[in-house]
Amino acid sequence: MRVLVYLFILVLLALPSTAQERTQDKKDIDLALALGIDISGSIDPEEAKLQRQGYVMAFRDPVIVKAILGGPNGRIAVAYYEWSDSWMQKLLIDWTLLDSEQAIADFVTRLDEAPISIARRTSISGAIRYAVQLFGRSPYEPTRKVLDISGDGSNNDGGLVTDMRYEALKEKIVINGLPIMNDRPNPFGFPNEEDLDRYYLHCVTGGPRSFVEVAHNFDDFPRAVRKKLLQEVADLGPHGGPRRDFDIGLGSLTDGTRLAQARRPRPNDEEDYTKFVRPEYELGCDVGEKRSREFWQRRFGVSPD
Repeated sequence: MRVLVYLFILVLLALPSTAQERTQDKKDIDLALALGIDISGSIDPEEAKLQRQGYVMAFRDPVIVKAILGGPNGRIAVAYYEWSDSWMQKLLIDWTLLDSEQAIADFVTRLDEAPISIARRTSISGAIRYAVQLFGRSPYEPTRKVLDISGDGSNNDGGLVTDMRYEALKEKIVINGLPIMNDRPNPFGFPNEEDLDRYYLHCVTGGPRSFVEVAHNFDDFPRAVRKKLLQEVADLGPHGGPRRDFDIGLGSLTDGTRLAQARRPRPNDEEDYTKFVRPEYELGCDVGEKRSREFWQRRFGVSPD
């Protein structure tokens, strides 16, 4: 019996004893970037394809490839998922290490060949909740964690977007936004949201140096994606940043970008990302839920639920 006890103690000593030791097993990377793509019912198959091709083209861009491989660690990790309803998130590509031109090319091929799908409701809060869990199981140790949310509508399903934003910011996940100012008719007759850019700025984005890059329509999406990705990968805020060698080919960083938080955090701010948010939107960050209820009641006399 005593021998068994000794053997058990030896096994315990051989295991990592602290969270720090387990963390040391993770590979250091410059950035963990989660890309959350809207596939709600307001987006038709052609628009969904334009979104996908926007990311494919961006990751094939030589300037972005240079930015990915040019950081202190020379590598980033990317995960790509699609979202719609509160509990509908579809992971197309799990955390993938981009540490060479070949690795980036392989990632793009997988993304380009993945099937395109469309769902129903718009739950940005569900997309953020999913991302928090996604970052929590990342096998890498990033210098920065960034969630990139793109979509053509405000939150109208699930919990409040600001509640889930708070949970993400507590985990030091910066949230950037790419609202698509959809000028095409909605399949359900729902009116387009002319204030979506302001909604994203006040209700979705957060964290130090977070920002909103506006796609003026779906045809403009590839330009907006390229510009946004370069800012995120090279750690360039909308007014520039420490890696200006990647400005080449980008153009003016202030053009089309609406800044959420320009300043870098002071040392004491690093511990609390939740303070890096804009004041609540004057129409309320539940404006999407209100508009959805009003639309379905007016048109069909029923609740969207």
